[in-house]
Amino acid sequence: MLRKILILASLSGLLAGCASISSPAPTPYPSDYLPTIVALTGQAALATSAAKVPTATATLLPTETLIPDTPLPTLTPTPQPGFEAFAQVRFLSPGPMSYVASPIQLQMLLVSGESQIVNVELLGEDGGLITSELEKVSRNLGGVYRNLKFKFEIRGVSEQARVIVSTKDEFGRMQALNTLQVFLISSGPSLINEPGNIIYERALIQEPQDEAEVSGGTVEIKGRYWPINEQPLFLDLIDERGKVLNTRVLTINGSDPQSFDTTIPYKVTEPTRVRLTLRQVDPFLKRDVYVYSQTLTLNP
Repeated sequence: MLRKILILASLSGLLAGCASISSPAPTPYPSDYLPTIVALTGQAALATSAAKVPTATATLLPTETLIPDTPLPTLTPTPQPGFEAFAQVRFLSPGPMSYVASPIQLQMLLVSGESQIVNVELLGEDGGLITSELEKVSRNLGGVYRNLKFKFEIRGVSEQARVIVSTKDEFGRMQALNTLQVFLISSGPSLINEPGNIIYERALIQEPQDEAEVSGGTVEIKGRYWPINEQPLFLDLIDERGKVLNTRVLTINGSDPQSFDTTIPYKVTEPTRVRLTLRQVDPFLKRDVYVYSQTLTLNP
């Protein structure tokens, strides 16, 4: 009997020991882990707080604002010698070769032609017209600010495109035209470059001066030009009826700024107002991609 009691007591002790092993007491975090817990908790709290903050809405600039004669000096790079005059079509944003998502936001300073009509076109890489808009812009030699948005859709991930902005005079002759090359992207954030030297005119006519009178049947022209491509440079004399009186074609040597000194013969029987136009053509688009002009009076 005593033996049975001792066996039962031993079994009870073993069972108590097993229960103690299978249900251990909770082990506290090591003391050096507490800063990690605090940091994780703080990050979670900050994330929750940030999610509750409303997103700010950008305020658009007005669509038309007159700009002083020397606008936006912070965007003015060092010009090439001989090319200090601001372009009549001055692209402020985006700059050349920017990657832009829809809608493209085009910011410009414009000196419109005498017609006070500005034509803005967005062309795809195949030369097809994506969208266009005619703008009534009052003529101001200090420039008029325009902020335009254009939505677009493209088939691929990205494609090269051109923005062509032009303005004509009161007789329908091209007075100024400039081109901006960008890349359209189907998704993702826009990558905007600074405008750089494209804010300056590519052409400088040193002789004759604007509004000059010329006699003797020959216009002597001296100037400098910064090519937009390596295609020939055309110099035209165009009367108020739109008739081209004569044209001189100059060969372009590379892409660096270069000087020219040439003549254009003419024949008139009375004083004739003409527009002297310098222009370059894109061979793929088969249209002008840059135009600069001034007026002259031709005497017999």
